[in-house]
Amino acid sequence: MDSTVPGHTDSSGLGKGLKRRHMNLIALGGVIGAGLFVGSGVVIGGAGPGAIISFLIAGIITLLIMRMLAEMAVARPVVGSFYVYARQALGRRAGFATGWMYWYFFVIVVAVEAIAGGRILQLWLPMIPLWLLSLGLMLLLTATNMVSARSYGEFEYWFSSIKVVAIVLFLGMGALWITGLWPDSTPGLGNLVNHGGFTPLGWGAVLAAVVPCVAFYTGAEIVTIAAAESEEPKRAVAHAMRSIVVRIVTFYVGSILVVVTIQPWNTESVGVSPYAAVLEVLGIPGVATIMNFIVLTAVLSCLNSALYTTSRMLFALTRNGDAPKFFTTLSRNGVPRRAILLGTTVGYVSVACTYVWGDVVFGFLVNSYGAVALFVYLLIAISQVVLRRRLEREDPAALQLRMWLFPWLSYATIALMATVILAMAFLPTTRSQFLMSGLTLIVILISYEVRKLLGKGGRDDESLSGAPPIGSADESVAEAEKRIESVETLGGSDIELLAAAQQKPHTHRHQRRQS
Repeated sequence: MDSTVPGHTDSSGLGKGLKRRHMNLIALGGVIGAGLFVGSGVVIGGAGPGAIISFLIAGIITLLIMRMLAEMAVARPVVGSFYVYARQALGRRAGFATGWMYWYFFVIVVAVEAIAGGRILQLWLPMIPLWLLSLGLMLLLTATNMVSARSYGEFEYWFSSIKVVAIVLFLGMGALWITGLWPDSTPGLGNLVNHGGFTPLGWGAVLAAVVPCVAFYTGAEIVTIAAAESEEPKRAVAHAMRSIVVRIVTFYVGSILVVVTIQPWNTESVGVSPYAAVLEVLGIPGVATIMNFIVLTAVLSCLNSALYTTSRMLFALTRNGDAPKFFTTLSRNGVPRRAILLGTTVGYVSVACTYVWGDVVFGFLVNSYGAVALFVYLLIAISQVVLRRRLEREDPAALQLRMWLFPWLSYATIALMATVILAMAFLPTTRSQFLMSGLTLIVILISYEVRKLLGKGGRDDESLSGAPPIGSADESVAEAEKRIESVETLGGSDIELLAAAQQKPHTHRHQRRQS
């Protein structure tokens, strides 16, 4: 049974089921998808061994973006993460666009991953229609997300663990081959230069390949959204962000290095499935089955995370009046089930359309969200610069995790992200994605203007004061009452008013005496 008056101790009402081990694997697993195991072959085919540099540059850009986001998330852990930061830094319109772009991105991920997972299952179950297999996967993972945040975290923990173990084993076997310790191996680094040189297609191709590589890294930011349901949000985000991105870069760059060292970059099998191509050279039996299982795990992990992320972002949008309050409703376990069902419904419709119209729909979906996450990353970077200045004035003590070499490295990161996005507009292979994603952004901005005309533009959320959260034990009764009045003045929802009223300091003291 759902309730619009959650009985939780935080102002959002969301459950607190995610532990630190969940958070670490959520950050790691959100990035390691089918793109690494299969899609990286396209990058290798377009850049040669120089793809190592492409993934390294993209990884550094992602590392910088995540550091900027981590600074804000540790200073002010909030429901909605970078969506809220965009509202605070750049105003309602930017916040609205950020939140809905990110929601749209992961709604399409739900559809794309469900279809991809169905295709893999069809290799083993050819007698079952694709749409039915895809539907089954969505029903399964929707059910796990509907139970609790902990349920999502457990599934993601084990999905991610399988992926991490697979990559570590792959890197280990590759190292043995390259050093001559693997049976019947041909050690050395000759394949890096023996087939047209390290950059056979030129440095321009290497730099162009950075564009799709940045998209491969998308997902590390999910941990800042999940922080709202973590037992220790600040510590969990700080710990995850300090180490996870470095590991991700290592996994991606290390994997590509192993692939192009063991197999010539222009081998046909490398373009199809780089990991499988290497495993065949190593003589691993059952290569096709192993890779299909690993890729299926990666797909299920991404589908699981996408369902979670869409629901939490939509829930955050409702809290600021940027989405219908209908989706604010929480279950007894603090799960926004209506928000989950909306994201799933769009996935169901997409799968049905794919069944009717085939790959035309699939191609449209991929193009319409290709650059959307990059737009969000650019807004994250700009928001960090604005909020960092504000925090330095209002609450410098909150800056426990700082962006390196501020402000110059932040400016450089913004310039790099803008360059990547502009490159998409000029490269023939990504131009359609840029245009369709631009259309998505335009539709979202028009929706904001329509909502504004209807008088539903949401409440102001531009303050970044150093005051403790509503219900904090450090807050006096008078301060709590004042905070309640301010929420009411700003037009806060019934949930926020009730949560504020129920969580005055004396309530907390009473609860502690009882315990």
